[in-house]
Amino acid sequence: MSGSGDASGLGAHGGREAGAGPLLLGVRHHGPGSARAVRAALDAARPRVVLIEGPPEADALIPLAAEEDMRPPVALLAHAVEEPGRSAFWPLAEFSPEWVAIRWALEHEVPARFIDLPATHTLAWGRDESGEGPADRPDEPAAEMPKTSASEAPGGRGTDGTEEPADGDAAPGDGPAVHDAVRVDPLGVLAEAAGYDDPERWWEDVVEHRSAGQGDVFEPFTVLEEAMGVLRETYGTGGHDRDLVREAYMRLQVRAAQREFGDDVAVVCGAWHVPALRRKSTVAADKALLKGLPKVKADMTWVPWTYRRLSRRSGYGAGIDSPGWYGHLFGAPDRPVERWLTKVAGLLRDEDRIVSSAHVIEAVRLAETLAAMRGRPLPGLSETTDAVRAVMCEGSDVPLALVHDRLVVGDVLGEVPQAAPAVPLQRDLDRSQRRLRLKPEALERELELDLRKENDAERSRLLHRLRLLGVAWGEPAASRGSTGTFRETWRLRWEPELSVRVAEAGVWGTTVLVAATAKAESDAVSASGLADVTALAERCLLAELPDALPTVMQILADRAALDADVGHLAQALPALVRSLRYGDVRGTDTGALTEVAAGLAERVFVGLPPACAALDAEAAEEMRRHVDAVHGAVGLLVEVAAPGQGGEGDAPASVHRGLRGRWQAVLKVLSLRDSVPGVIRGRAVRLLLDDGELAQDEAARLMGLVLSPGTEPGDAAAWIEGFVGGGSGGGMLLVHDERLLGLVDAWLTGVSAEAFTDVLPLLRRTFSAYEPGVRRTLGELVRRGPGQRGSAAGAGSGIPGFGTGLDSDRADAVLPVVRLLLGLDDDHGDDLAHADDNDLAGVAG
Repeated sequence: MSGSGDASGLGAHGGREAGAGPLLLGVRHHGPGSARAVRAALDAARPRVVLIEGPPEADALIPLAAEEDMRPPVALLAHAVEEPGRSAFWPLAEFSPEWVAIRWALEHEVPARFIDLPATHTLAWGRDESGEGPADRPDEPAAEMPKTSASEAPGGRGTDGTEEPADGDAAPGDGPAVHDAVRVDPLGVLAEAAGYDDPERWWEDVVEHRSAGQGDVFEPFTVLEEAMGVLRETYGTGGHDRDLVREAYMRLQVRAAQREFGDDVAVVCGAWHVPALRRKSTVAADKALLKGLPKVKADMTWVPWTYRRLSRRSGYGAGIDSPGWYGHLFGAPDRPVERWLTKVAGLLRDEDRIVSSAHVIEAVRLAETLAAMRGRPLPGLSETTDAVRAVMCEGSDVPLALVHDRLVVGDVLGEVPQAAPAVPLQRDLDRSQRRLRLKPEALERELELDLRKENDAERSRLLHRLRLLGVAWGEPAASRGSTGTFRETWRLRWEPELSVRVAEAGVWGTTVLVAATAKAESDAVSASGLADVTALAERCLLAELPDALPTVMQILADRAALDADVGHLAQALPALVRSLRYGDVRGTDTGALTEVAAGLAERVFVGLPPACAALDAEAAEEMRRHVDAVHGAVGLLVEVAAPGQGGEGDAPASVHRGLRGRWQAVLKVLSLRDSVPGVIRGRAVRLLLDDGELAQDEAARLMGLVLSPGTEPGDAAAWIEGFVGGGSGGGMLLVHDERLLGLVDAWLTGVSAEAFTDVLPLLRRTFSAYEPGVRRTLGELVRRGPGQRGSAAGAGSGIPGFGTGLDSDRADAVLPVVRLLLGLDDDHGDDLAHADDNDLAGVAG
């Protein structure tokens, strides 16, 4: 493997004699041991130029690595100019050999250049082969050793389309079985040959635990090159053309550097490629491999990366299991085990676990003992993990999972300088983030916003606009403090691939506002259904896009006029009316939205009764949900629109007040029409009763008619489901209305055995939705029978809180609390104390 120089000038580098050829440093990407070895070799060789595996378009970005505000992990991002979603990443951590080589070159004022296949070909290759980008090749297994970059599609899938040798096109039966193993994990084959069952342990023992400066600094690279050479000679390259093309391009770049700098050239690349760079090849043969490669116009920049994205479980196939652990090994000046266990103890103490310095000392001793028993030169991650589990976690894997998540993997997010190239949209986003003090973070956190504050309102608008653009930095969450429209809760987490989303969204505009407006207009035109347009209108209001609203509203009005499906109209109305709530808090004009909503409601009123006829059980249940949604929307439309419309003579106000009356007329029609399914008739009766439009006596009469022996048991059960089911508080209605409960009880006990089997599933679904206390109270009332129900729960029933009259002593005990809640002074408190029983019952209720 170490012959003299060949025709291309490539020769062995062992010992670094004069004329030995370029220094080939084969590395494991993201390997701290390789990084230390590279630094030691460069210090010893002092090359005049450093060549690094990576896209040549990034050469102009190398000086940015010396900026003070450049903090790894970072990644080179390449994306097609005309198709930003087609992208590729080349991640670098502080412990990556490539990053160490870049920093060494900058510190010693030595030129550094990338020599891998240009990104302009990398991004086009997969598209021309299969119509998909290099990111869309999930069938390619990752090879640990020879891989340095990952491509990611807009959906976030991460496999390597640019930097890995893979089985790719090989047929399942081609070659020996071990060939597949080599393609997936060369380290696994080498570890197995050395008698290890864990490749990570073998690598730690051979490389990571070897101190820099032990013996010949070039020896690790010589040995690794020989090992890779044997593997390639034995198993070949698997016929993967992409590797051959990349290596041909790298050989050409090395030759060009030799012509300029002589043999004082250092090459840092994946160890898998070193034998290919060493072998003899003519310039003509290499150029022939590069002829006719597809191309796309590409842009490149630095973007922040995270430790979590470096881990395999994140979907990045070239990653490592434990980036946090590797970062610690690289950064620890001495005593790495002691420092690591001290860090673990600090984390556990922050989580309120009792961990003392004695625990740390004992854990260190146990880790060293385990390493000695296992024949390892130093404790590795497995030994320290076992020691932490036994000593600090008392054998529990629960706190150990926290250690793995926070420390072994980690949540470190890199930073890039402002001078890094970026699309205009990214720069506008950066300015907004700084102005609003919203710093991107890798660790998920909750953000509570009060929209009455201008800064919080602007934060909300930014996050809503980004979501509309497909940049899901924040996701809305349920607010724990208030249900008012002036409160918002967000879960924020910045992922590296969001940089791709920003670049992709750059086609819509140069600022977040302009891009979101253009995207909303485009989405409105291409929306497939009426509900999609109404949802988009709501998002436009949340994001405050006044320029997009006219277009969206016009399309909404046109779609509503042409859509004859009442279900679609009923589905669209609630989202549209819900949007009206945002006018007061966000200061947006919702006048046009209100008029469209009113017109949509009128169409629902006209079409709903015919649409509810002759429905099967599934369709009836869906229509019942539409009735509920429309009922809530009408109430909200009247409530929101009427207060801001002036006096009684205001025409819009009277129109909106008339909506409630017309809707109640529709409900009365639904409640009495025999062709309407029972679940819808029952719900119509219940809604009228709740609104005070139907007396309790009339509701009881209608229930009695439905539950009469002449009604089919299935239809009667469906009516009950509509009346007291569906989470509408029907259980409490039965508890406090003796007649309704008696009717249900009498009907249920009179159902025949055959019919009872048919209606039981529906009844079980109805009553199982009640709260446990409500079900228990109903059971007690039914058990005692109708003769014992003197009041809501029966006089003298023995159930706490129920009795024949008012308990004055218990009511007096509530007065201080009521006075405190209502903020009453002593005078008002005396008035309250002397109130009659009925007044007191009303206040306490």
